[in-house]
Formats: sequence, C-alpha cells, structure tokens
Amino acid sequence: MGRKVHPTGFRLGFIQDWQAKWYSGKHYVEFLQEDLKLRQAIKSKYSGAGVSLVETDRQGDKVVVTINTARPGVVIGRGGQRVDEMRQYLEGLIGNKVQINIQEIRQPELDANLVAMAVAEQIGRRVAYRRAIKQAIFRTIQAGARGIRISCSGRLGGVEIARREVMHQGQVPLHKMRADIDYGFTEARTPLGRIGVKVWIYKGDIFPEAKAEEIEKEVPVALAADVDVEVEPAASTALGEVLAGVVEDRGVEEPSSVELEEESIVPSAESKEEVVAEAAVEAVPAEAEEKPVKPAKRKKKAEVVAEAAVEAVPAEVEEKPAKPAKRKKKAEVVAEAAVEVEGQDATT
Repeated sequence: MGRKVHPTGFRLGFIQDWQAKWYSGKHYVEFLQEDLKLRQAIKSKYSGAGVSLVETDRQGDKVVVTINTARPGVVIGRGGQRVDEMRQYLEGLIGNKVQINIQEIRQPELDANLVAMAVAEQIGRRVAYRRAIKQAIFRTIQAGARGIRISCSGRLGGVEIARREVMHQGQVPLHKMRADIDYGFTEARTPLGRIGVKVWIYKGDIFPEAKAEEIEKEVPVALAADVDVEVEPAASTALGEVLAGVVEDRGVEEPSSVELEEESIVPSAESKEEVVAEAAVEAVPAEAEEKPVKPAKRKKKAEVVAEAAVEAVPAEVEEKPAKPAKRKKKAEVVAEAAVEVEGQDATT
C-alpha cells in the first residue's frame, strides 16, 4: 500500500487533537482564511525561532494563539517587546483581538517539524544530504525515539534527474492507530530547485486510560465481647425458616415465639450448675494450679560427645588380636648353647 495518508489526520480524535479548536457554520470560510494568515505571518516573522506548531482557539471575538517554539527567548524578545509587536500586527491583520501564548519545546530532537527544518537548512547550505540525514537520525535516536524515517526528494546533489532518497532506523508502524507518530514536512530552497523533506518520528504507543475500579469497603468485625452485635431482621427470618424445616423433618411441634423468649430469659437448672462450677474454678488461686512438669535435664555435653565417639568406633577395631612374642635374637641363642657345652665338659 502507498503511504499517502497523513499520520496526524489518520489519528485525529483517537490519540491526536485538532490544531484549530473552534466551530462555525456561516463564517467557516472566513475563520479558516484567518487561521491560515495567522500561521503564515507567525512563521515568516519568526523564521529563525524554531516555530514548530501554531494552535488557534476562538473564544467569542477573541482569538487565542499558542506558539510552540524551541527558542522562546527569540519569540518573546527583550522585556516582551517582540510579543507586543506581533500581537498588534496580528490584530491589524484579522481585525479581532489576539492573545498570544508561548510554549517551549523541551526536546527539539523529537519534533518532526524541527528535524525537517534542520535537514532542509543544511541542504540549503550545500551540505551533503546523506550526511545531514544521518546526523539527524543519530540525534533523534539518542534523544529516545523508537524509530525515525526521513525522505528527501528533488534534484539531490545538483543532478538533472530528480530522485527520492529514504533513510530510516528503528520501527515506524504507520498502520497502528495508537502509535504516537509525529510528522513534519518542509522544503529546502536551492539554486537548482526545491527539495522536499519529510520526517516521521515514532515515540511509542499511547494506551487509553484504565478506569479505576470501585473498591468496596469491608465492614469491621466486632472483636470485643462487650460490644452488642445486632442481628438483621433478614438473617433472623432466615434462621427461623431453617429451624422450622428441621422441626418439621423430626416431627416435633414447633415452639412458639413466646416460649422461645421465656426460655431465653429464665435460665435452667443445668445452666445454673455450670455457672457455679465456673465461678468455683475461677476462685482457685493461680498458685494452686498444677505446675507443668519440668522437662528432663539435658545430658552434659561431655557425656554426649563420649557416647558419639563410642558409637563412631567400628566393632572390628574394638578388639585387636594380641601380637606374637618376638623371636629371640641369634646372639642369645648362641650364648645359651655355649653355656650348655661347658657344663657338659665340667661334668666329664
């Protein structure tokens, strides 16, 4: 598909807003011509002030003009002198009261009109168009844009045959409605003719605001025993219906409301005995209560270590076999033999 749809007009009423905020039936043509004159006069007077967008708003006979510029000091002038001169000039041009508001553009690198004007100015000063485009793309991506595309068409480089050069980086989803894409167009006037410069800058997606869900407040629960909790009539009726169903299933006559009230008021003998027993238990002093059994004393650390060492020794190592007696030395054996021989000689 051809890219012939204006990105701003394609998203008007969805994520983009109108540049002229007024409505008229009979004087539509007159107001439109006045807006065109205002925009043309402002851009011609402030050609070097970096004016990107001019918005108009009509409130009765007064016209409010908002100028978006990257150099508010140039537009305002010393002490607001240039603003007063411009206001008088615009009032004489359209014949109505004019109020001028100035809004500063914080990041000129993310404004498509200002980027296109910068590229066109460099081309007009005979800078190589490829170099100008690459520098603009680099600055815009460094500023935080997610994608940019720049298209230059005309007699690029002074050639006789006009052509179109397109350079891009990142992504520029033109068919996505929620994509925040800024579009700018301007012309570079050269001795050999005009060169058109178009810029698309993709800043990200704009999502619709989520509706805040209503949070129900929780009812605090009564934790203190002294607080009397009132039972709602609906709950009491439901409880009565359940009791009635149980009584019917068992075949027992349903007690009347008067009997139920009397039972709730007059305590029974069993309940009296229970109350007396509880009071007697409470009267017993805390010291008389049975003391908890003390846990057995822990074994001493030395005993535990000794037992662990005994267990660690294997059964084979416990009983070692006795070593055999060492053999007598050879010299001792010879000496004993000599003594025996001498004894025999003496006897003979």
